[in-house]
Amino acid sequence: MKSILSFVGVLLCVFAMGQNVNFTSSNLPIVIIGTGGVPIPDEPKLLVDFKIIDNGLGVRNDINDQVFNYNGKAGLELRGNSSQSFDQKQYAVETRDAAGNDVNVPLLGMPPENDWVLYAPWNDISLIRNVIAYHTWDKMNHWGPRTRMVEVVLNGEYQGVYVLTESIKRDDNRIKTAKLSGEDVAGRELTGGYIMKIDAENSDDDKTFVSKVRGVGTNGGGNVTWLYHYPKPKDIRPEQEDYIHKYIDTVETLIQSVDFDDPMNGYAKYLSLPSFIDYFIHSELSLNSDGMKRSAYFYKEKMAIDGTKGKFKAGSVWDYNLAFGNCNFCKGNQMDAWVHEGCETLPTPALWGRLMEDPNFSNAVKCRYENLRATILSDDYLHGFIDNYADTLQEAQARHFEQWPVLLSNRSNSGGWGSPLWFSAYRVASYAQEIDTLKKWFSGRLEFLDNNLPGVCPVTNSNNTSAYDAFFVFPNPTAGAISIEVSEPISKIEVYDVQGVKVGNYEGSFTNRRVIIEDVKEYEDGVYTLKVYCGKTLHMQSFVKQK
Repeated sequence: MKSILSFVGVLLCVFAMGQNVNFTSSNLPIVIIGTGGVPIPDEPKLLVDFKIIDNGLGVRNDINDQVFNYNGKAGLELRGNSSQSFDQKQYAVETRDAAGNDVNVPLLGMPPENDWVLYAPWNDISLIRNVIAYHTWDKMNHWGPRTRMVEVVLNGEYQGVYVLTESIKRDDNRIKTAKLSGEDVAGRELTGGYIMKIDAENSDDDKTFVSKVRGVGTNGGGNVTWLYHYPKPKDIRPEQEDYIHKYIDTVETLIQSVDFDDPMNGYAKYLSLPSFIDYFIHSELSLNSDGMKRSAYFYKEKMAIDGTKGKFKAGSVWDYNLAFGNCNFCKGNQMDAWVHEGCETLPTPALWGRLMEDPNFSNAVKCRYENLRATILSDDYLHGFIDNYADTLQEAQARHFEQWPVLLSNRSNSGGWGSPLWFSAYRVASYAQEIDTLKKWFSGRLEFLDNNLPGVCPVTNSNNTSAYDAFFVFPNPTAGAISIEVSEPISKIEVYDVQGVKVGNYEGSFTNRRVIIEDVKEYEDGVYTLKVYCGKTLHMQSFVKQK
């Protein structure tokens, strides 16, 4: 049985029960669940009736409508650790046929799958912190769980606003990495793909190991625990378990070594730089109290046919209800704090701070941040995104807080750990005030990062026809070889000097999205323009060659 004795869970007391809200229709899709009066268990999943009413954008949905986006069966169980103590429960959902077999369906326009989550934003008054986190990660050109805002009715009783979201899973439409079978126990087939996470154990079925590198934090650090996510603990073969365990040990130990920053044989040989750089930026922007230390996912790609190592990637992001200023512990209410430096709760992996000790990595972070700051991390973009959701939720949020009045009542500044939402960093009197506070928080945090993010961007991107794509030149400046890493296959690379003369041309069948150009060490010192062709997309960036 899943444990709910987490740091937060043990401190939560009794919360006010929900109200009896009169609910008949909504501008949001409506999820109707029927259990026949049987309580939903922690595990195993209970077979229930599961319906989604959605008449389309701009068309109102009524609970008596008979046209369904989905009308069938589902397996349902409670999910989460401390969240199981909350009045508004969240559920793991598995769409099934009448016989109880898994069935892939495209819920509310999301790609077909059978594993879903009904996330309850009980401790997030904005209702959208997870939505913001997943959206920004997706816009950084990595898969972030797709989301849909819905209202839920369980056994005829209104349950409030929920976020229907994709779960983290290996799938061509989710984390797209190689499929591992029970026969993949040797050679290239053994090398990927694996999904791992840093988290606390929450099930007797979990399989874990402790990192060889102690974490950091104001409490002196401690052990960092890795969990096997894919293949599932019950399915993973001993050879596979041993391989990924040793691989992570190798990478983490290398990052702490003297030559960790060697451009050829250091961490850049093993890590997907676009994902690690973006994950660092995303984590620091969010100031997530669990950032980097809980619900922190990574995946390992399979080795390429030509023997090129499959890269270790950071992501996807998950569980941001205590982020973006919504927390009074683990520095969550300190605008000038750094997630990677750790805090007083769980140990933070030491790899992030070590990576930032390399000027090449911190410079790449700075350049990427400046690019994102001009696009999806601009104040205008984020404020507009928040306002659009607030407008959409204006009607539903009133019902939600009527159902769960504890969120907007008894929120006095004198509230201690035994009071509702003791973990909140601030108090608001209305949903509108919460939205205003959230927007101001983003502006404040971004201003702090503008002024304090380490690193120097030595040159500015001259052009990038795909503004949100991850495209990195590393190291920059360079004294020798450069590594080019793009989020899509490369077809051709050209290098031009400051007079516009082509000094390098590299064509062929690149089998990897990371290409190393070693003869840059023969170039004269100066500034060069790099043109990288990926299908119909042209990426351009300058780099500096200096001894």
